[in-house]
Amino acid sequence: MIGLIDTHQHLIYPEVAGYGWTNGIPALEDRAFRVEDYRALTEGAGIIGTLFMEAAVDEGDFGAETDHVAKLAADPASGILGLIATARPEVDEGFQAWVETARDKRVVGFRRVLHVVDDAMSTTETFRANIRRIGAADMTFDMCFLARQLPLAIDLADACANTPLVLDHCGVPDIAGGGLDPWRAHIAALAERPNVICKLSGLLAYCAPDRAGHEAVKPYVDHVLESFGPQRIVWGSDWPVVNLGGGLGDWLAVTRQILDALSPDEARAIAGGTARQVFRLDA
Repeated sequence: MIGLIDTHQHLIYPEVAGYGWTNGIPALEDRAFRVEDYRALTEGAGIIGTLFMEAAVDEGDFGAETDHVAKLAADPASGILGLIATARPEVDEGFQAWVETARDKRVVGFRRVLHVVDDAMSTTETFRANIRRIGAADMTFDMCFLARQLPLAIDLADACANTPLVLDHCGVPDIAGGGLDPWRAHIAALAERPNVICKLSGLLAYCAPDRAGHEAVKPYVDHVLESFGPQRIVWGSDWPVVNLGGGLGDWLAVTRQILDALSPDEARAIAGGTARQVFRLDA
């Protein structure tokens, strides 16, 4: 079994931070999802390490979230190899100081969820200058755009060519609605930008409830593979959000089907090799 590095592990600690976005989502609201829960759930599943992905905590709580997970990561038993922390690139004041502080907290990259803000945010010079600062610090930026926003992702990639940009969830295609186009063209265009890496994650949550499986996601996975190639694809669980699409067990089974259809070198790249390079991991 090829070992997997999970580059999209959320953890939810309600006593540490607020998660207002989970309100109204029965599978997620008013619940904790702790590192020990993840380890128990994935025992024997071939996960060899994780990157914690910021969990879109309430405004003002991201420092507390980062501090808490950094303490968890200090214990090798946690399996956490690094953190992708929340950032606010739209605000210039204090941004560089946050990037520098984050170095001491096992942070390897940053994310700002962009489908919950005005589309214009990522087009401002302040935002783009700060994304370029992330690249200058040898860190990554995860792009969390919806499919309709992928032209914004293309523009951001062009404006920040020095920064490794990781496209979360394959650009959030509308799998339930059969939305291959214009998603396919936008993915192909993003793949032409050498600083963009695609994250194979989240896809089951975008399927129709009765079709959340390998056959439903295959056309989208095939296009990502053709466009980016395994050397520019990383894997993520999106736990516990994956519970909205069958759960982590289902996604791991689909992942193994995807990897089994590839050559050993291609499978190893997606499973962890690309992640080691992109995020500069020692695992």
